[in-house]
Amino acid sequence: MSTLRLLILLFPAIAAAQEPVRILPVGQLPQDARLAPPKDLNGYFPFAPPASQETWQARAEEVRTQLKVALGLWPMPPKTPLNLEKVGQHTFDDYQVTGIRFESMPGFFVTGSMYEPVGKQGPFPGVLCPHGHWDNGRFYVANDGEVKKQIASGAESIEETAKNPIQARCVQLARMGCVVFQIDMLGYADSQQLSFDLVHRFGKQRPEMNTNQRWGFFSPQAESHLESVMGLQIWNCIRSLDLLETLDNVDKSRLAVTGASGGATQTMIVGAIDPRIAAVFPAVMVSTAMQGGCTCENCTLLRVGTGNVEFAALFAPKPQGLTAADDWTKEFETKGFPDLKQLYTLMGAEDKVHLTARTEFGHNYNAVSRRAMYELFNQEFSLHASVEERPYQRLGEKELSVWNDQNRPTYTEEFERNLLAEWTAISNQQIDSLLLGDNDSFQKFQEIAEPALGVMVGTETPTMEDLEFDVKVKEQREDYLLIGGLLHNDQNGSQLPALFLYPKDNWGGHTVLWLSEEGKNGLFAENGRLKSEVAKLVSAGVSVAGIDLIYQGEFLTDGHALKETPKVENPREAAAYTLGYNRAVAAQRITDILAMATFMRNHDRAPKSIGMVAFDPAMAGIASVAMAKQPKAFDFATLKTDGFRFGEVDSIRSPNLLPGGAKYGDVPAFLALAAPIPLRVTGETGETLEATTKAYERLDQKDRLILSNDVDVTPIDWVLGQLSRFQ
Repeated sequence: MSTLRLLILLFPAIAAAQEPVRILPVGQLPQDARLAPPKDLNGYFPFAPPASQETWQARAEEVRTQLKVALGLWPMPPKTPLNLEKVGQHTFDDYQVTGIRFESMPGFFVTGSMYEPVGKQGPFPGVLCPHGHWDNGRFYVANDGEVKKQIASGAESIEETAKNPIQARCVQLARMGCVVFQIDMLGYADSQQLSFDLVHRFGKQRPEMNTNQRWGFFSPQAESHLESVMGLQIWNCIRSLDLLETLDNVDKSRLAVTGASGGATQTMIVGAIDPRIAAVFPAVMVSTAMQGGCTCENCTLLRVGTGNVEFAALFAPKPQGLTAADDWTKEFETKGFPDLKQLYTLMGAEDKVHLTARTEFGHNYNAVSRRAMYELFNQEFSLHASVEERPYQRLGEKELSVWNDQNRPTYTEEFERNLLAEWTAISNQQIDSLLLGDNDSFQKFQEIAEPALGVMVGTETPTMEDLEFDVKVKEQREDYLLIGGLLHNDQNGSQLPALFLYPKDNWGGHTVLWLSEEGKNGLFAENGRLKSEVAKLVSAGVSVAGIDLIYQGEFLTDGHALKETPKVENPREAAAYTLGYNRAVAAQRITDILAMATFMRNHDRAPKSIGMVAFDPAMAGIASVAMAKQPKAFDFATLKTDGFRFGEVDSIRSPNLLPGGAKYGDVPAFLALAAPIPLRVTGETGETLEATTKAYERLDQKDRLILSNDVDVTPIDWVLGQLSRFQ
């Protein structure tokens, strides 16, 4: 018999009190691990090698899915026509350079230069070369002082390569027998449809772009739809690989990617999620330390519970080379790389991963590092070529640009809005075609949505072994027994103040979880007595539970509802700096709901039913996600959504912000995933909940879904009417 049941039977009546109950002394917060300062990009991100290949395969698939969801690429968008345009060509003795522009999505151009061998017989390996944060990127030109410094240090040996090492590696790879596509990062060189300041220097929220229609990047609406500049940049890489595959002189089985710094971020990410790539060389980026400081290297959900070393590990057992320098990678040789090497060894590919640690040099992709890359590709692609760089004729901005003064695009906020509107429309069409289709289509939607929910909220599902209820308060009140305590969840270190109200004499075995913005205090009216709806349930023999979800009730020092969620110290107002490394408050609250449901289901003799009530619209929205993630957690629910949608949350600091909450159909889709549990929803119509009604119709359970504002049948009467289903 459980502790709670014993207390119900054994504790004598105690003088009635009519004030909401505290579990902890005034001023004392729960000892909840999640109240610690949030992790940021400068934290420590170790990689623990798995014990077996089978364990790694499961973990790798999980992390790969996390990457795709975070980047807005789950499912992958449809691939629209590239509309390739070649602009100018410069031919030399052993290679040629052609200007390239194509559309990665309608109206949005990827720009760059294609380097191809001359005088050799193809097909050739195709190498994608994204660059990092070097001034002007593809058009970079080092000043004379920097050139002399690089040559004097031994980092470079040829003046022209020192002038533009980004161009130099493309020339050398072409001379070795590779087709090389060097692309512009967003906001660099010819890629000006989105500005440098927007993509790489975004610092402050723009209220005028945070609108429920036609929003901009970094807005709460964009985060809810998982639309980020990082996701777009990775999509550009994927489409660039598509372009390489279309070329007759490229061997599709020998595709590679290499870049340094921010270019290495792109390299490791695209290498992790695109199976076509045969070899990668991410330089001076992969480490257990700083994970990437730019807004273009961060997006919400991306590194929650993982990091760059594990991202690099996803490429195993295929060939991979890395470098370390006197920057955040300087300890990689002893912290991170041994673990990566251990994974490759486990995969039977110990000789396929290489580190060139030259910490006498600063942050770079210098001649020493490039040589290591040439040697890797030379060996793996059987090029049999010299890896020695030679002088070449460096091309300047005028020769390399793919635009002229008449057609050169420039950034406007209107273009940004149009781009995201197009991205949203494409995504909505993908999701809606599955969500509103036949049974097979809906099954495909479930196969997409369920892993996505795991990324958005967490894959962990607490069991009773993880949970313990520490009783702190016992009171026999006039009409009910009150038991209060702390629900401990060892899985995430949470500690939740909770109350259980039991009917005085006639508990019928039915239990309801009452969710409120006020936490467990939402059970009580202002006079300290039970709310009339709660009292009606208890008097009818139903036990009612209330809980302080994180940052509710006793989590608050001043008693005021949380308005702004915790954030990392980074002054830039991009959600990814916090929510790329930590769970959103909304996600944590969903986990709390499911932990409480698990305890309610199992803490005593098996209850006949567990229901859920949420009359605050935001709480109802969060409850819908809990029901979608674990459909069997509750037997019935009544929710007052009043049209709440995650896609309309108006601040990146809102406790209701759920990255991805709007991407997969929002509240109507989450309720559809919970079908066919008996469900009453207030503040909606069949039109606004089309996806939900369609789900119940597919299952021939239309009578289990009530969309009603009918005052003649109150939500509590509806709840009581459901109990007969579970006798």
